[in-house]
Amino acid sequence: MIDGSSEVEQGKRFAFGRNWQEFSRLIDEDRIAGARESIVAALGTRDLAGRAFLDIGCGSGLFSLAALQLGAKVHSFDYDPDAVATTRRLRDRYAPDSDWRVEQGSVLDSSLISRLGQFDIVYSWGVLHHTGALREALDTACRMVAPGGLLYVSIYNDQGLRSRLWTHVKRTYNSSGAVKRRLLVAGSRMYMYAPGRAVALLKLARTGRRPVGSEGPRARGMSAQYDLIDWVGGYPFEVAAPEEVFRVGRRHGLELRHLKTCGGGLGCNEYVFASVADQGTTDTSRGAHSVTAA
Repeated sequence: MIDGSSEVEQGKRFAFGRNWQEFSRLIDEDRIAGARESIVAALGTRDLAGRAFLDIGCGSGLFSLAALQLGAKVHSFDYDPDAVATTRRLRDRYAPDSDWRVEQGSVLDSSLISRLGQFDIVYSWGVLHHTGALREALDTACRMVAPGGLLYVSIYNDQGLRSRLWTHVKRTYNSSGAVKRRLLVAGSRMYMYAPGRAVALLKLARTGRRPVGSEGPRARGMSAQYDLIDWVGGYPFEVAAPEEVFRVGRRHGLELRHLKTCGGGLGCNEYVFASVADQGTTDTSRGAHSVTAA
């Protein structure tokens, strides 16, 4: 199967899996708990017992593991073989005898999608916009939601010209050597975080206290450093305005249940859609129908 390795070597694609391998060294109980709570907050339940959960673009496997610990039957796949290997190692470490399947695959592979069928919960956080075919990938993810099921996705916000400029940065990163990549990451860190740090220092000088949230683990159990590298290098790269995502959901009979935006700025907008095909099983707390063939 084509896995994008040649594109990475040619500087046309970011090595997402290698970045996830590095991040996976940081995974511990605190990060797993953070991942679990992010799923609970978005879905509105911590009981996924018996639900079929599909993780499209599983990366490190952290959120697949979180769903598993909430009771779900998990199937994970990723286009990048390094990400698949990392997810399998995480499974072997934390849940070796579990109902968790991991494989290599692409959301753009129609034969894979047909074989997998539909799931109670389709999850893809920060992935579909890196496929090189965001609209097709989002359409496919919608079709994989079972009647009464949920779609939980996050997609980069469209910032117009700023998004186009970041596309140039990402292309430059992947076509450059190690030194220039480090410079791009360092420059991006200053651009993205320096204003917030300046405010924190001013408050510290005035009150002697750091702002709440200026320290501690990153949301969702993630890492600021590896998230930054993923952001600077993450190519292919596409964006979508919330209105466009809403239209796709409606076209597939999905109703918006949860929205967390990045305030019109840099980053991802997070969506949870519910299938309204079967009104009696829309709420996951009442038991969605599991129809996955995996």
